[in-house]
Amino acid sequence: MGDATELQILEKWHGAGNDFLVALHARGPARLDAAVAVEWCDRHTGFGADGLIEGFFGDEGFAMRLHNADGSGAELSGNGLRCLVAAAAIHGLVPEGTLDVATEVGPRRVTIALDPSGTRAWGSVDMGPVEVKGGTLDTGVLAVVGNPHVVVADDGAPDGELIARARDLAGALASGANVEFVTLQGADHLSIRVVERGAGLTLACGTGSCAVAAVAHGLGLVSSQVTVTNPGGDLDVMLRDGVATLAGPAQRVGAISMNEQW
Repeated sequence: MGDATELQILEKWHGAGNDFLVALHARGPARLDAAVAVEWCDRHTGFGADGLIEGFFGDEGFAMRLHNADGSGAELSGNGLRCLVAAAAIHGLVPEGTLDVATEVGPRRVTIALDPSGTRAWGSVDMGPVEVKGGTLDTGVLAVVGNPHVVVADDGAPDGELIARARDLAGALASGANVEFVTLQGADHLSIRVVERGAGLTLACGTGSCAVAAVAHGLGLVSSQVTVTNPGGDLDVMLRDGVATLAGPAQRVGAISMNEQW
C-alpha cells in the first residue's frame, strides 16, 4: 500500500498489440509482486494484460520491473520499455526524448516522441547485444536478447498447436524461453508468430523480433535492417555489430481506477 499523498498511476498500454499494465509511482522502491501481477493481468477477473510493468526511481535512476501474466519475472521487453517511457513522459515523470532505463539486464536507452493527442507515441530502444548460440531453423536456434528465445521456421500449424510446440522447443532450458515461429517474406521482411514465456500466444514480442532478425541475418537471409510483422503490427529492427535497435509504436488504451492505493 502506498502513501495516499504519493502520485500513483495505473494505465493500460500496448505496443503492436503486446499489452501491459503500466504502474508508475514518483518515489520509493518497486513494490508490486508476482501475486499482484497474476491478479491484475487475468483477462477474466482482472484488467487483462500480457504483463505488469512497474516504473519507479531507484539508485540507478528511472527503472523498470516486469512480471509476466503468470507472475514470473522477465528480464527485458522492448515493447514494454516504449510503453513505460511513453506513459512516464506523458505524466511528466521523465522528459520526452532520450533517457536510460535500468532493467534486470542493465540500462537500455529509450527514445520517445509523443503524439500531440497524449495517447500515442513512437519510440526506439537500444536493446543491447543479441547472442545467437547456434542451431537450425528446422530444429530451433537459441538466441538471447537479455531474455532467452528459440527461433524456428513456421510450418503453418494452427495457432492452437503452437503452445505445445513451444513448450517442447523450450523444454531443455531451465528458465524456459520465448519461442518465435518465423517466415521469410523478403530480403528485409520477416513475419512471426510468438509464444511468450509466462504469457502464451501474444500479438507481438519486441525482444523476439530482435532475435528473429539477428538469426535470419546471421544465416544470410535478410539485411541488417528488417521489418518484422507481428500478428499485432510491424516492428523495425536495425542490427549493427551484433547489437539490435527496435522501433515501433506505443498506444495508451486507458487509465485504470483502483479501489485502494497500491
